[in-house]
Amino acid sequence: MSHEMIALMMFSTLMVMLMTGQRVFGAIGFIGAASSLFLWGNGGAEMPFNASISLLNWYPLLTLPLFIYMGYMLSESSIANDLYKMLHVWMGSLNGGLAIGTIVLMVAISAMNGLSVAGMAIGSSIALPEMLKRNYDKRMVTGVIQAGSSLGIMVPPSIVLVLYGMIARQPVSRLWLAGVFPGLLFAVMFIIYIVVRCKIQPELGPALSLEERNVSKAEKFKLLGAGILPLAIIFSVTGLFMMGVTSLVESSAVGAVAATLAAWGKGRLTKKVMDNTLHQTLSVSCMFMWIILAALCFGAVFDGLGAVHAIERLFIQEWGLSPWGVLIMMQVSYIVMGMFLDDTAMLVIVAPLYIPLIITLGFNPIWYGVLYTVTCQIAYMTPPFGYNLFLMKAMAPKEVTLVDIYSSIVPFVILMVIGLCLIMAFPQIALYLPDMYFSS
Repeated sequence: MSHEMIALMMFSTLMVMLMTGQRVFGAIGFIGAASSLFLWGNGGAEMPFNASISLLNWYPLLTLPLFIYMGYMLSESSIANDLYKMLHVWMGSLNGGLAIGTIVLMVAISAMNGLSVAGMAIGSSIALPEMLKRNYDKRMVTGVIQAGSSLGIMVPPSIVLVLYGMIARQPVSRLWLAGVFPGLLFAVMFIIYIVVRCKIQPELGPALSLEERNVSKAEKFKLLGAGILPLAIIFSVTGLFMMGVTSLVESSAVGAVAATLAAWGKGRLTKKVMDNTLHQTLSVSCMFMWIILAALCFGAVFDGLGAVHAIERLFIQEWGLSPWGVLIMMQVSYIVMGMFLDDTAMLVIVAPLYIPLIITLGFNPIWYGVLYTVTCQIAYMTPPFGYNLFLMKAMAPKEVTLVDIYSSIVPFVILMVIGLCLIMAFPQIALYLPDMYFSS
């Protein structure tokens, strides 16, 4: 049997197992281990085992539970709620002001958390009821929350970019810097769309009533304090790291301590908050650990099989695709897989194939990491089976139908596709900041 056929069987079997509802790490790890036994006999079991056990030597992996803890501590202690109250008062006088404030909130949450799911949860619990209560159009509201939460895996400290860096063996510091301008680009595009759309159709995002806007300047400036604390936490994580004061692992530890002290300083470090934070941190951290173990196992078999060279030969020699044609095909495959899988699952399934091929074709793996994250978020929001669509439906009130959610995301998906094309056409959007920082 040819290597191409073996690789195809591995992928097709994996997709069948995932469609039957098997856990991602279980399906990936089982296919990797079973394939090694089938190909090389009893001794083949050592290949995935050795690759998996190497995970224990990855010192940067300590960042994952610490960043996850930081995000959940800030969420459980309602520091994000305080930030939204400030944005509510300062932005509410504009048409669409609360929607703009929600995008700003999502950027801040992304910079404190690094998980898009956290942004979706906070936006749905805080911003969604506030906007619906003030007669915002429900399609505008759900679209804004889904689009805003997509920034979670681009703006540092992105946990997905940390995982990409570990699997692709690329420096996380460069990946974080590469995600800054693309993340801000999308935030600006979303805000411009909201401003223009609400200018044309004010009924989609009415301004707050005069009574609600009647807040003294002293009170307004007092509320600004709610924004200083998140900024201080963001600086403690990314600022100190970029300045070279702390390493990546030290930055995650500083962020976890800063989040705990912030909750304690506000008198919110209760037993319930700590229990919920630790429980969710342990749950999510273990999930990531098992997925990385399975990815290393799967990747080791693919390396031994030579499947990377087989795929390269198929795309370039047999199909005659140009390097850019191969890249576009990869992006399309992410969109298709994103209808069924989350970003981490997609990464661990295709990383053994795509990343070596990207390097062979002469593309920058840091730039490609940004393309991956953007395409994942487009896939999440693409009907009919986008991951975010059903997550939004689960969190939205009953009056928001699935049809509303599907239609709400169309303009934002179009904006993200435009942004993706810009980043592909002008790689320096992603690469300028890391190149400038590390060349100095």
